[in-house]
This record gives sequence, structure tokens and C-alpha cells, in this order.
Amino acid sequence: MTQPARPGTGTLADLRVVELGGIGPIQYGAMLLADHGADVVRITRPGHPFPNRPDGVDLLDRGKRLVALDLRRPDDQAAAVRLAVAADVVVEGWRPGVAERLGVGPAEITARNPRSVYVRMTGWGQSGPLAERGGHDINYIAAAGALDAFGRRDGPPVPPLNLVGDFAGGGLMLAFGILAALREADRRGEGQVVDCAMVDGVSHLMTAFHAPALALGPRGTNLLDTGHPAYEVYETADRRHVAVGALEPRFFDVLLAGLGLDPAEVPGPLDIARREELRAALAAAIARRTSAQLREVFDRLDACVTPVLTQGEAIAHPHSVAREAFVDVGGIVQPAPVPRFSRTPGRVTALPRPATAEECRREWAGSARSARSAGSVEVAGSAEAVEVAGLADSVAPAEAAAR
Repeated sequence: MTQPARPGTGTLADLRVVELGGIGPIQYGAMLLADHGADVVRITRPGHPFPNRPDGVDLLDRGKRLVALDLRRPDDQAAAVRLAVAADVVVEGWRPGVAERLGVGPAEITARNPRSVYVRMTGWGQSGPLAERGGHDINYIAAAGALDAFGRRDGPPVPPLNLVGDFAGGGLMLAFGILAALREADRRGEGQVVDCAMVDGVSHLMTAFHAPALALGPRGTNLLDTGHPAYEVYETADRRHVAVGALEPRFFDVLLAGLGLDPAEVPGPLDIARREELRAALAAAIARRTSAQLREVFDRLDACVTPVLTQGEAIAHPHSVAREAFVDVGGIVQPAPVPRFSRTPGRVTALPRPATAEECRREWAGSARSARSAGSVEVAGSAEAVEVAGLADSVAPAEAAAR
């Protein structure tokens, strides 16, 4: 396992990011940037720096500095504005209008730093009839038409953890939006506001299935949702499972050979009318073998057959070990940064660590990137505390329900 590198290395080493509130997709998207060298400062509520883990460490904040500020207090609000103005990117995850009421909305930041990229990460977006409502991953993937596709035939939809909405449709799209907006800002010399909504991101992930050739039928009857016996999960003799993805004829033939099945005695993969007969034959052959026995056979064959591993087993798998897919930082084994760059690989620099807003701002003020963009930035002073009127709404409920 690789050792963490020094801060300030990686493809995004000169990028400064302020993360305002929010959980899940915002944390993950900003973590991707931190993994590749960005200096990410996450502003948290005092007393709640690690909301997701009882042991006090949230891995989504790895590589970040944590600054505790109560944005309902004028002094803390002013400190947040000064820090945000000094950043290249500001990300917030509250419902529409909350950032403005807290004095850290895009107008306040871009007025002082026109090059700022201001990203708004929500579940429903900044507009539309659902924009003011709360929600979670399960709600967004349901509304986007994705949840209906997950599950077995004749069974209810099954949420795929919160990977699709929060992390793929949210965090990944957030990181892409940031980098795209920064690229445009470098060309034009002016930043912009990015409306990043999980429901939009999930809909976009479903693009391929809007084509007539891949349009989805009822759940559990399609090529890639266990509708086809050659793309299925089967139980082994020791009650473990294997994943089979032998759709192509060359893989299917090797699958049958590995299971000792005679192609003349089982239906072919294109025989739609006899799919359930084929499923039963594959299930019976696999159920007669333990997971270890199947691994011994298929580790030597190219048949698209893979054991279903636990998280712990995935860490210890020879392929993971060979690729150093997991790193040990601070005694916690965790996934290594992705993707992999040939000259400037990403590194997990450290677990999250506390800091103050002023020390972060002063450090950024002396950076090379700050010198390049100084002509477009008016740093907010302590006298610029924004009016706190109208903050009767608590920040904490807004943050919890923003997604």
C-alpha cells in the first residue's frame, strides 16, 4: 500500500476550494479534488465536524482542512466570506436561498472575485416545483426513472445504496462541473454559477437507456438487470455468490466448459423462449460447487465469472493488492485516489484536520495562483460583515434537508 504524499502535489495542486455545509455528494466531489492536490477547506458547524461517523473520522473529508464557523454569527459569517473570496471554487449544498440568507451566496462572492466558480449542489436543483423540498438519494433516483430499473422481476425496486444519486449523479457531476467551469474561466477570465442537481445527474446517467434499442422493459426482464441468465448472480454450495457476465458467445462457451455443461444439452444465450431453462441449468451447476471451487476453475478461464466479495475481501484481493487500490492513512484502510495519472498521481495526503479561517486565507493570499488572479479579486475585510437579519431559519435543518 502506498504512503501519503506531501500536500501541494497532484494535477490540481494550485486549486483552492471552499466547501460550505452539505453532506454526501458535496463531500465526495470535493474529496476527488483534494485527492489530486486541491487545497479544500470545509466549513462545518461548531461541534459537528464529523457528522457521519461515530469514531470521529469521515473519510469523505480526507485531505481537507476543517474550519468550524457558525454562519449565523456576524464575525463567523464575515470570516467565511473572506475565505470564500480568496478561493477559486465555492461549493454549497443548501436549499435555494439559504446561502443568500447566510450572506455567502454567489452574488456576495462573485462581486469581490469575478473569477470565482460558485457551485450549488442540491437534490432537485435551483428551479422547478420540487426545488424547495427536501429529499435523499432514494427520492432523486426514483424521480429520475432509475430506481424503477433496479430489482428482480415481480419484486419491488431495490435501492443500490446511495451510489447512484449521491455519488454518481451528485458528487461526480459536481467535480466535472467544477473543472469544466474552471477551464472556461481560464479562457474568459470570468467565473460562473453552476446549478448541479442530483435528479439531473441521475437522468443523465440513464442516457443510453433512452435509445430505442436499449429502452427498458419491465424490471428484471432486460439484458443487464438479471433478465438474461448469462448476466446474473448465482448462489454457491457454501451460500456465497458469483457474478456471471458471459453475454458474448466466446465467454458463454467458456462458462459452459468451466461448469462442465454440454452446449448441446442447454439452451443457447440467444434462445429467449428458453431463458428460464438456461437459468435453472446454470444455477444448478453453480450450486453444486463452493465459491473456492469455482474460483479455482474460473481464475484460469476468461469467462467473465467473478466471486462476489465483501469489502474486506476486496481489499485483500490479489488484483487490488497489485494495483495498490487501497491505502492505509492514519490506520484506516481506504480506496486510493482515481483516476491514475502517469506524471502526477493523486495521493491521500492526510485525514481531515482542524484549521482556522484566517490561517487558510493568509496562506492562500501568498500563493502563486493568488498572485496571478489578484487583479480580479477584492478581498473582503473584517468590516464587511454581512447583515444577519432574516436568519431565523436554523442552518442545521437546512443543511440536513438540503439534498
